[in-house]
Amino acid sequence: MKLSLSLLSIVLGAGLSVAQIYGLMNPKGFTAFFRKFPRNYPAGIVLMLIATGWFAWNVNNEPIADFSAYKSAMLVGFAAVGVGACIFVRDFLAVRALAVIFMLLARLMVDTGRPHLGESPFVLVNQVLAYAFVLAGIWFTITPWKLRDWLEFFTANDKIVRIGCTVRLAFDLFLIVLGLTAFRGM
Repeated sequence: MKLSLSLLSIVLGAGLSVAQIYGLMNPKGFTAFFRKFPRNYPAGIVLMLIATGWFAWNVNNEPIADFSAYKSAMLVGFAAVGVGACIFVRDFLAVRALAVIFMLLARLMVDTGRPHLGESPFVLVNQVLAYAFVLAGIWFTITPWKLRDWLEFFTANDKIVRIGCTVRLAFDLFLIVLGLTAFRGM
């Protein structure tokens, strides 16, 4: 599946903006949801299964000849690791699964944007965000409780929630505008 940079930017901006709009409209509900998220086991299962499926799909579509004889066994092994994490790594499962999704999303963003690096300097916005996702994914994999701490800090009161949501929403809208203008046809 080949995704255009324009569509990726629009979908990413729109998807990220949903939480920000909710935070602006209902800061107390936003705070309650995101403070519970790091230890939300059902959300962790859903996110981990999505991450496992996405990772297995990437491995299956990877044309690496050196591993072609082992691809089926690798897919079974990776699926077992993902399901096993849901069973045996219950603590901060949602954060760990989100970290994997960040890294998978970063790969998609880098692969989609790389061919267009010379076409527009705004492609660097996409690439820098992708590497920020990689760093966040690595950091939250190693120290998942840090996300809990950050969420507590950034949801300390309604004013902080509204300021944070406004800044993030502005960036999300910027991504949508880039998708509609600078990345059009890419």
